[in-house]
Amino acid sequence: MIVLSNIHKLYDGTSATPKAIHGRVDVWIDDGTIKAVSPHNPTRPQGSEVHRIDCSLFTVTPGLIDCHGHVTLWGVGNAELDRMNSPEAPFWAERILYRTLVHGGVTTLRDVGGATGVLKRLIEQGVLLGPRLKLAISMLSTTGGHADFRGPDRCCGDLSRLWPPGPGRPSGIVDGPWECRKRVREIAACGGDLVKICASPGVVSPTDHLEHRDFTLEEIEAICDEAAGRGMYVAAHAHSQSGIRLAIQAGVKDIQHISFMNEELAEQAYAKGCTVTPTAWVSQRLAQSEGFTAFIRAKVQRVAESHARAVQAAQASGLKLLAGTDPVLPDMHGRNYMELVALIREGVPPLAAWFGATGLAADQLGQTDTGTLMEGKRADLLVCCEDVVEDPSRLDYGALVEVLKDGWAYRNGLPGIPQRTFTHCVESALGSISSP
Repeated sequence: MIVLSNIHKLYDGTSATPKAIHGRVDVWIDDGTIKAVSPHNPTRPQGSEVHRIDCSLFTVTPGLIDCHGHVTLWGVGNAELDRMNSPEAPFWAERILYRTLVHGGVTTLRDVGGATGVLKRLIEQGVLLGPRLKLAISMLSTTGGHADFRGPDRCCGDLSRLWPPGPGRPSGIVDGPWECRKRVREIAACGGDLVKICASPGVVSPTDHLEHRDFTLEEIEAICDEAAGRGMYVAAHAHSQSGIRLAIQAGVKDIQHISFMNEELAEQAYAKGCTVTPTAWVSQRLAQSEGFTAFIRAKVQRVAESHARAVQAAQASGLKLLAGTDPVLPDMHGRNYMELVALIREGVPPLAAWFGATGLAADQLGQTDTGTLMEGKRADLLVCCEDVVEDPSRLDYGALVEVLKDGWAYRNGLPGIPQRTFTHCVESALGSISSP
């Protein structure tokens, strides 16, 4: 039994209100599960099987839940995409998974394009270190749409550089309602937890214009219907107002990016019970980046100028707002907490940003055994030496002391908690090989 004792400040992830903040509490952890969260009691019997860790100077939060990840993406330039399609790709994915968990503090991640059931299974088996995964597997768009990275000089035999089809991952390029239905069925057969589509063109894709159309209403309705029939929901990449409106009308559950959402669209999304994942940080990071074509830079600038207004419209309408990183640049992996910083910068209250990355996210992803620090939940939590609830940017300056996932520690920051390292991964792998 591990006790995080006399925690100075604890955010429990249950809401975006001050009721979720507690001071001077103990968190009891055993066998990977939270057994109790109670007021600090220094006289409570200890015993030889109880190991207390003084947390009187620490802030504790749930482990982060990133609702827009890409663990098989290390940049979107041609060289980076070619690397992620080469034999080196599994090693880069392993590095991203490690950084996301150990440095980024993410214990659960919704990968909305790229990762396959193999990575999810290896993490569950303890062979790889990383957050537990919820998978979309492919990102679906039409020919010439956001998932089509073949460029203007394509020929009919080219594969898109962005997550081309392979074992466990069908092609993301799909046209027509019946082909869309078939692709959803393939994603379900490959172990997908959700379906990711492009309801509008994208920012870093090479040929599509933001104001143009990707899928038709008939195609998206077919995808949503087929997904619902297989126990899945649909998340939609949607920047433009026409794309956002199309997603709402067709029955999409989660609308991502929302760069040009206005008050009217926010109210429509709220009435339909949608959630939004704004991905604020990536719009800010892309605006600071160089090396893109003039065409892409122009799209980046338009999104950067509009995004804060869209987030404020979504917030004002009461829409459920989730935190998602969309790490399309290499230095974003392992700094996933910066999405909280970006959301706050765009007008989201700090506790609302934290709620969207913890308890609310867990509920919306269907991973309800985590996200909150309550009795019976997984012991997924962050221990920090500064008040990161008030100012999450402190995580970028060394405030993260320890990351716990299922009661295992990954940073060796708190002596006395069982550590999981690459050595454990090797042992798990060897055990898997030797098992009958």
